[in-house]
Amino acid sequence: MENINQSIATLWADTFGAAPSNISKLPQSGSDRLYYRVWGADGITGIATWNNNLKENATFASFSRSLRSKDCPVPELYAMNATGDVYLQSDFGDTSLLHELEAKGYNSEVYALFQQSLRKLAHLQIVGGEAIDYSQCLTAFEFGKQAIMSDLLYFKYYFLDTLKFPYDKQALLDDFDALSTYLTRTENKHFMFRDFQSRNIMVQDGQVHFIDYQGGMLGALQYDVASMLWQARADLPEQWKDDLLAYYIEEADKLLPQPLDAAQFTLQYNGYVLIRLLQVLGAYGFRGFFQRKAQFLTSIPLALRNLRQFAGNRRMGIAVPEFDKCIHFCSSDEVINRFEPLRAAPESPLQIKISSFSYKKHGIPTDDSGNGGGFVFDCRGILNPGRIDQYKTLTGKDKPVIDYLEQQTDMPIFLNSVFDLVDITVTDYIKRGFSSLQISFGCTGGQHRSVYAAEQTARHLRNKFGVKTAIVHYEQPQL
Repeated sequence: MENINQSIATLWADTFGAAPSNISKLPQSGSDRLYYRVWGADGITGIATWNNNLKENATFASFSRSLRSKDCPVPELYAMNATGDVYLQSDFGDTSLLHELEAKGYNSEVYALFQQSLRKLAHLQIVGGEAIDYSQCLTAFEFGKQAIMSDLLYFKYYFLDTLKFPYDKQALLDDFDALSTYLTRTENKHFMFRDFQSRNIMVQDGQVHFIDYQGGMLGALQYDVASMLWQARADLPEQWKDDLLAYYIEEADKLLPQPLDAAQFTLQYNGYVLIRLLQVLGAYGFRGFFQRKAQFLTSIPLALRNLRQFAGNRRMGIAVPEFDKCIHFCSSDEVINRFEPLRAAPESPLQIKISSFSYKKHGIPTDDSGNGGGFVFDCRGILNPGRIDQYKTLTGKDKPVIDYLEQQTDMPIFLNSVFDLVDITVTDYIKRGFSSLQISFGCTGGQHRSVYAAEQTARHLRNKFGVKTAIVHYEQPQL
């Protein structure tokens, strides 16, 4: 972490002629990239990115320069270091379109921001795409049949097959082949953002700006529109989806040399909606089941309801019977209920006591409930921040220690395993009306690792189950 901060500081000083006054790490998203906000001595800010995927960084730099040359609303790339793992870009703030939607609801102001986003998307795809060097694409240069098949198989292997649903494998592959062939038969192939959704659209002074387009390639216009309008978390009303699609078609039509066939465009758009919904489910399955990132599993029920809403009333212009059977099963109540966590009712008697302690000082806490102590987890197998001078006076609630544990130790893997075990018991205790559970985390001094683990476990249980929690840090009574 210190080396990254130093690399950022050096690049900033080389670029702007003075050392930064502050560097602050931003929350990490689903990728492995690390983001930092940097303050210059004159008060300006920028975003620094560290990423050891040098090809991805080079692609982002190439796309950014090309799109800005066509007046697209993307960040300016200020500089990249000689090793290619750190770069600086303009700062669009912290407010995303998703944040605006969640804060203000489905009002006219937010609707206008969606319209602005779609208008600028059409410009980016059609006009900005003219400047793109597609040889810089990360994977395939075109989202063609092979790429569509890849997304469909991603869904099959990482989500559908985990459900143990009996289907005709060859018939499904035949349907995949037919659908991917149908969707590639389009004359309008331009730059495809690939992950165009409201969390990647930043709002600053009433204007929208786009980030995270390094996965872009040549492709159909419909894919990005589908990504935005059918984002599960945004959960846009049906009327908004229909009206915004019509608005986008009008805006794109102004920029294309030949008029759009709105009816055909919409049929293929529906096909791309399905591809996008399934790609998202595949990603949630991969991140949740195989990488064991619990937050992705909690997003599955909303994504499945989105799929059910689509499957109930959208036509694609092609028959895929085995595929339809699988989709209807995936979006059934039976499957959705598998992923819905049990929520504790407000009157539930269950209270969970979560504590941190020191093995060297006072040992494992006693359980005054009479239930025998519950879970006890030993955090001493995790690298100890307390051995590093700059962390010795801090605790597991302080940001530098949190960053260290999350980025430089196996604590996230450790806690995922803890959550798997604890969740089974909490689910059972809610069902049976039990009133007490104790979970204790111990480390050498009861200051860093155990405090962090206790805090994160309480947060997880409140978010997932809505249970009442009480946290006790035995060696840190002031927390």
